[in-house]
Amino acid sequence: MAIRVTFLLVILVVLPFPSHCADPDPLQDFCVGILNDTSTSINGFPCKPASQVTSDDFFFDGLTKEGNTDNVFGFTATVGNVLAFPGLNTLGLSMNRVDFAPGGLNPPHSHPRATETGVVIKGKLYVGFLTTNNVLYSKVLTVGEMFVVPRGLVHFQMNVGKEKAMTITAFNSHLPGAVVLPTTLFASMPPIPNDVLTKAFQVEASVIDDIKSKFGS
Repeated sequence: MAIRVTFLLVILVVLPFPSHCADPDPLQDFCVGILNDTSTSINGFPCKPASQVTSDDFFFDGLTKEGNTDNVFGFTATVGNVLAFPGLNTLGLSMNRVDFAPGGLNPPHSHPRATETGVVIKGKLYVGFLTTNNVLYSKVLTVGEMFVVPRGLVHFQMNVGKEKAMTITAFNSHLPGAVVLPTTLFASMPPIPNDVLTKAFQVEASVIDDIKSKFGS
């Protein structure tokens, strides 16, 4: 009997609970983050003393301005995560504004700490994500239509209209993180050895060098 009880306790500790699928639940009304406090290492940021909190800590206008899309991908993401908006600290959510030039691409990437959902505000976007079985789910969306990308899966958005496009996205994490495949693979510091990349992509070293040169690596 004792062995059975011990086994059940181990299972309860090891198996993930639904509440562990996003940021931890807050233990107080708010915890406005102190971003420059490096005195402690915790899963989040230390809280500003409540006596120093003001109304401005709970409002953020960073998503009101169009982002600069003059880059190799023709898109830009303006983040509204805890690093830009400390009032989000410990609350388990954040939002981005993503602007696209005509033909612009938010390249294949993933968010290791969050599920993403979004609404197209302007233009026409081709949105897709890939499962761990390499199945692609995709659709062309127009203004007002919504999408969801399960946590950690590789996904992308591309402007397939003739005008600019924009979407507002939301995450169930105050700091979802982003692993952008092109820059992760070809612009890391220090760089991934060519031997790894040539074997992974089954191409010659000259191809890898050419790709790296486009990302300044």
